Amino acid sequence: MATRLHKEPRLEEPDLIASWPGIGNIGLIAVDTLKEMVGAEEFAEIDPWDFFYPRSVSIRKGILEELQFTRSRFYFQTVARLPRRSSRGEPVRRKDLIFFVGEEQPGGGATTYAEGGKAYQMANLVLDVALRFGCRRVYTSGAAVAPIHHTMKPRVWAVPNREYLVDEVRQYDNTVLMSDIEGRGGQGTITGLNGLLLGVAKKRGLEAICVMGEVPIYLQRSPWPYPKASKSVLEVLSKMLEIQVDLGKLDELAEAVDRRIEDFYARIPAEAREELEKLKYVTYGKPTEAGAITEEDKRRIMEHIDELFKKGGEEGGEKPL
Repeated sequence: MATRLHKEPRLEEPDLIASWPGIGNIGLIAVDTLKEMVGAEEFAEIDPWDFFYPRSVSIRKGILEELQFTRSRFYFQTVARLPRRSSRGEPVRRKDLIFFVGEEQPGGGATTYAEGGKAYQMANLVLDVALRFGCRRVYTSGAAVAPIHHTMKPRVWAVPNREYLVDEVRQYDNTVLMSDIEGRGGQGTITGLNGLLLGVAKKRGLEAICVMGEVPIYLQRSPWPYPKASKSVLEVLSKMLEIQVDLGKLDELAEAVDRRIEDFYARIPAEAREELEKLKYVTYGKPTEAGAITEEDKRRIMEHIDELFKKGGEEGGEKPL
């Protein structure tokens, strides 16, 4: 079990931004978009042998050539930070970034999310690289399943691993601490490596913040990505990193997905769709009387939606973009 370095870049106190697949691939899309936008360069990867089964076997001229594995890769880039308001004449500020993109979470059981010893080993290998290059802060990103309507702008739920980061998180627009959300009693959980990495980072002396884009409850098992939430995440990440980003690519992807969602939404039975319309009136996690949906309502709605997705898969009508 090892990490292979293809090169050793010179970095000064970089931030690490990590992502894995999850619901709607919200974090993965946000981080991958940012990585491509800044032209990040690959410099290392984690050997897959102890974590994943081969995806396929390549055979050439009748002879086994190689095994194809899921990849877990590191990238780096130095970016220009936005100038401070009172910094006329100040040299351009720079920020070193490390990106980690895992194509799959190492599983130890029946779920698609990382769990058990393999997940813990993966988290430590990621942080080994971060610490080797002097990293002090880690960001992870994923999805937050929420009682919102797909026409609404997704908020970003944030979870820091240090108490002194709470005030920083609360200053960002469209961002809410998971523990502040109505009905959670100050509690919450983060599934998979996005949450585990926060805890392991704390143990190893690193600051860490997880930012999660909201996805409507009725789309949590959809076959499509949810780039609208990825855009919200990237808006917040760019402020945290003090960099400027172009969100045009995500806008185009979100428009394409929205068309799919609208077609799907129109096929939801009228009774269930009427209940979902109430979600348009949810404000910052506090539904009005018109926006109240009971747990029984949710159960019935999800039964209808699961049946639609099942039919779509059988007929070839609902496929990922």
